[in-house]
Amino acid sequence: TTVLSAVKSTVNPETEVVFENNPDADFVKKGGFAYAVVVVGEPPYAETAGDSKNLTILEPGPSVIQNVCGSVKCAVVIISGRPVVMEPYVSKIDALVAAWLPGTEGQGIADVLFGDYGFTGKLPRTWFRSVDQLPMNVGDKHYDPLFPIGFGLTTSPAR
Repeated sequence: TTVLSAVKSTVNPETEVVFENNPDADFVKKGGFAYAVVVVGEPPYAETAGDSKNLTILEPGPSVIQNVCGSVKCAVVIISGRPVVMEPYVSKIDALVAAWLPGTEGQGIADVLFGDYGFTGKLPRTWFRSVDQLPMNVGDKHYDPLFPIGFGLTTSPAR
């Protein structure tokens, strides 16, 4: 399942789920939305095709985060096999979920977003602020991560 189809099957049938691939800020402001779930990430890759010197999310991901999260409460789900640069967006985001590489099971993401299951997870590695900090190791003189190794939370199901 995709995250979108999982969200649609999880929410109350009376809840309208609106999908817009690359919404501009006007669309979001005029939409009267209460909340948004933004799913961004890296395209699939293997080996050298995934090499990146800047470890950023490709457009339209950053624009979608800015446009949506700048206008309405939002949870951002990142699909990636590694930490990516998120520092420029964190102040606009209400919740950030590192889903890593969930495969074909978007339902697992919807299950925790909507409280059917609790979040359980701690970062297995340090999440840097910018690539200029790399390599980054606990104990380094200038260790100032966006999220330190072990950062995360554990919650109980809400429903």
